[in-house]
Amino acid sequence: MIDLTTMYASHDAFRRDLERLATAVAERRADTAPVRAGWENFKHQLHIHHTAEDSDLWPRVRERAAGRPRDLALLDEMEAEHARIDPLLDAVDTALGDRAAELPDLVRALAATLDDHLKHEENSALPLIQDVLTTADWGAFTGRMREVQGLRGAAVFVPWIVDGAPPADRAAFFGSMPPPVRVLNRLFWQGSYRKKGLWAQDPS
Repeated sequence: MIDLTTMYASHDAFRRDLERLATAVAERRADTAPVRAGWENFKHQLHIHHTAEDSDLWPRVRERAAGRPRDLALLDEMEAEHARIDPLLDAVDTALGDRAAELPDLVRALAATLDDHLKHEENSALPLIQDVLTTADWGAFTGRMREVQGLRGAAVFVPWIVDGAPPADRAAFFGSMPPPVRVLNRLFWQGSYRKKGLWAQDPS
């Protein structure tokens, strides 16, 4: 079985960040530096996630699912859903900058569209991955993700994933990581991440 812990943890982190954005908008804090920093990091993490899927993961799955029309159609849906999310990201970005009155509606639309996509992926695409990919295929994909992130990116990605996560989810995530990651996060990454103050979290 392929270990999809990090995939599920990433999805949870995306949902969490949009909840934080919605709360900030409702509390009229959307134009503060911590919220804007949180939003910028959210966009960055989602861009890396979706770009890696489109450029590396879905093509691998498509190759393994050749001759299976229903599965190939599912992969087309995954890519189409990514394309529908991008304009909503741009719309929220513009509304944040303009302090537009429609910002709450746009955030709700983005959250609903992204959540629908993530659920579709979890219910249909991730089981397909388990069915057609080998652990070597998955290792090649995750290795490519690590190359794209780099050590500097990992120093943000890892504490971002576990920010506010329940203890069981946090333990499961670190259990799926190479052993040095937990040490690096405890000694260096977590403190640096907290100092960024994303979403107005306490930097102390």
